[in-house]
Amino acid sequence: MTKIFKMGPSPHIRTKETVEKVMYDVIIALIPAFLAAIYFFGVRAITVTGVSVLSCIVTEFLCQKIMRQEVSIFDGSAIITGILYAFVIPPYISLVYVIIGAVVSIALGKMVFGGLGQNIFNPALVGRAFVQASWPVAITTFMYDGKAGATVLDAVKRGMISDGISGASVVGKSMTTTNILIAVDNLKLDSFLGKMGGCLGETSALAVLIGGIYLIYKKQIDWKVPVIMIGTVFIGALIAGYNPIVQIFSGGLFLGAFFMATDMVTSPQTSKGRVIFAFGIGVLVSLIRFKGGYPEGVAYSILIMNGVVPLINKYVNPKVFGRDKK
Repeated sequence: MTKIFKMGPSPHIRTKETVEKVMYDVIIALIPAFLAAIYFFGVRAITVTGVSVLSCIVTEFLCQKIMRQEVSIFDGSAIITGILYAFVIPPYISLVYVIIGAVVSIALGKMVFGGLGQNIFNPALVGRAFVQASWPVAITTFMYDGKAGATVLDAVKRGMISDGISGASVVGKSMTTTNILIAVDNLKLDSFLGKMGGCLGETSALAVLIGGIYLIYKKQIDWKVPVIMIGTVFIGALIAGYNPIVQIFSGGLFLGAFFMATDMVTSPQTSKGRVIFAFGIGVLVSLIRFKGGYPEGVAYSILIMNGVVPLINKYVNPKVFGRDKK
């Protein structure tokens, strides 16, 4: 009888949306990136993603049992965390680190705060940050087509290749201007399609974009967040003297913008707040990439701004219905 009259805090809004529907819409949106990962990295993409998802589900089940909560491992949230964590790590990383990161993502990134809807930080990025702090070499060793090497962002930052603007000693001194332009065009195309080394689900900006458009169409995310975040990095690259096209298509910017910065739990409640949030992430990514020693920066930028969300929610409030302006 008590369950019938159980009611949450106001406002009470009637909607056909359920947690499961939202979560499985996100899972559907991640399918193009998953298929691209299988195309570029083969069976390993399935193995890493499967191990990550299974580890997240088992960890959440155990945590809910220990905390005496209702078991809800199939609401889709643990599955999404597992997929996203797998997508932000190298495909050939040891499966031991995959399991450890997935356990940390759920246990420390989500359940320690009380479970679904109560976590402050994006769980998948908490797991990635933990593994990166603990085993930095393992999580920054990338392979593509059987060869180990630097990512595009790292290679451009260290001057190993040219992005057509910032220049590089390797390309700039040994190739004609025409050949450099062709190489840069190929670099842009490869960055967009995903034909490069990198994290499992980040490499293909095209695949992530398809999934992001699906979420916008289903009205599951606010389109302003990815647009402002990506646009800020684009402008930051121009100011810093880097090729903005290469910068926005490379690394985890698209995945972070469409699937992590738009997380309902860890992003601001208001539209204006989300604009500030997205702009802040874009600025931090630009500072880390162009002025710091690290070539990427999306994960840490989102985690930092996750910590600022309570402050944004406090000071960026919607007008209360029925109240006069002061």
